[in-house]
Amino acid sequence: MDTKFRFFVGIDLQLQRGLAYAAMTADGEVVDNGWLAAHDPQTVAAVLASQFPGAQIGIDAPRMPLPAPRQYYWSGSGWRRRRRSDKGLGRHCEVVISACGLARPQWTPTREQAPHWMAAGFALFESCGRVGLDVEEVFPSAAYRMLASDAQAKVQIPLQGFLPGPKDMLDAVIAAFTLKEHAQGHGCAVGGGDGLGTIVLPRPVSHPKALLVGKWPES
Repeated sequence: MDTKFRFFVGIDLQLQRGLAYAAMTADGEVVDNGWLAAHDPQTVAAVLASQFPGAQIGIDAPRMPLPAPRQYYWSGSGWRRRRRSDKGLGRHCEVVISACGLARPQWTPTREQAPHWMAAGFALFESCGRVGLDVEEVFPSAAYRMLASDAQAKVQIPLQGFLPGPKDMLDAVIAAFTLKEHAQGHGCAVGGGDGLGTIVLPRPVSHPKALLVGKWPES
């Protein structure tokens, strides 16, 4: 299936080592990968826009903070109101990922509570949006689980750039692959009922309660 994107660029955000990135074509070929300094999100966004025109960007980090504590919790069979003992962390997309057994999210808090790496992710999403990049949130840990038994999911990976952080670079490649598969109609996007963004995945969610947890109670 043809897509409107020339490249799919996956980014794994690491503050100490920088941002691992991998650029993939619609044919699944990794044509570039490496590291960008993470201290200036505006510069990173400008480099991505210049180096990869017509690209879709996938960032492995929360898109935005909570504006206020979350008011609904998934009980395993349905939604309930928040209790006093609940911290109120996490967005709808993260609840779906957790409830369907795909991965263990690091629950997004409010901006004031966010750790430094999450704040850097918020800033990178905002900067990419300002320069007109099409940017999605991805979750490589969930993608690995979805693709674990898929013999057709293959990527030829150049080994350049892996030494500073092999797992980080592999996550960037899988992030790019996730974007490609979603754009070509093989994946899905979950969450978004709370207005705080979706997470793009490389395959549909097959969990029996995916439809229930995928419907935010205020929708």
